[in-house]
Amino acid sequence: MIVRLGYVAMSMIVQNASPSKTMTYTNFAKLDDRDAALRKLERIAAENLHNTLRLLKHNRAHDIELYRCSSKLIPLVGHEMLSDWNPMEELAESFAEIGSYAREHRMRISFHPDHFTVLSTPREEVLRHSFADLDRHVRMLEAMGLDAAAKCNIHIGGTYGNKQTARDRFIRNFGALEKRIRERMTLENDDKTFTALETLEVCEEVGVPMVLDIHHDQVNRSEETAEQLWPRIQQTWQGQKAQVDTAAPPRELPPKIHVSSPKSEKDPRGHADFIDTGILMPFLRAIAPTTPRLDIMLEAKKKDEALFNLMEAIRQEEGITVLSQASFEL
Repeated sequence: MIVRLGYVAMSMIVQNASPSKTMTYTNFAKLDDRDAALRKLERIAAENLHNTLRLLKHNRAHDIELYRCSSKLIPLVGHEMLSDWNPMEELAESFAEIGSYAREHRMRISFHPDHFTVLSTPREEVLRHSFADLDRHVRMLEAMGLDAAAKCNIHIGGTYGNKQTARDRFIRNFGALEKRIRERMTLENDDKTFTALETLEVCEEVGVPMVLDIHHDQVNRSEETAEQLWPRIQQTWQGQKAQVDTAAPPRELPPKIHVSSPKSEKDPRGHADFIDTGILMPFLRAIAPTTPRLDIMLEAKKKDEALFNLMEAIRQEEGITVLSQASFEL
């Protein structure tokens, strides 16, 4: 099994490269000239996109082919008081440059909209905002020129007092999404409500891939273990393609999982700075015989530093062949 590692949004190594710089609406509203204020937001967004490209170049130098973009690339986008503002045309060149670089170096790019984007909600206002947020994320991927291998990952959401009703509502609302959005979606088990098995069943019903989070599975267990569920989880990725080279046919998109470690015994759901191999390696060894390729998104607080730290630990494991600074074969 060939495994690639990636990290989320920020680098602990590259200085002054935040892709999430922002402005509060309070400060925006203090500016007398609204058009000038909007141009300022666009300049901040352009800087965030420039820093994203800097991080991709950093990733290229360290063989990292898996990266989750910040969802805060465009400050205040979607704010109810800025509904008439569409910055995408102004930022089109910056988005295209990111996508071109990612395609050239075969990088797998994704988004993970925040916990306010919920399709199981019974509230029409929240659902409307969730639809709009998913559309914005997909438009950013489209502006990058990336194909449907670039995904948006979400949780099923809250239960609102009745898990079955919430599940049914999610499926109904998911079906109401535009096809261009549905084909870019993945679903992830969460740490409090929908278990890995419950999430898997929804993925199978709506026809989207499942991103297994093995940390969440530890604190919100299914009746079956992650290893037992893996053949079905892997099956949800069948047919997913990635265009890695315009001169070659698309290849199968590897399944993706999320990995983090508990912050502490008092806070088992929180994410630690680094990754403990104690849970990760037994899982990888269990699925290796049936899994040709696997991508792992690290959700550790120390970001790329945690990735390099994990690679050092991996080097000490038996049966490992290190392939690059951010990948290995098991």
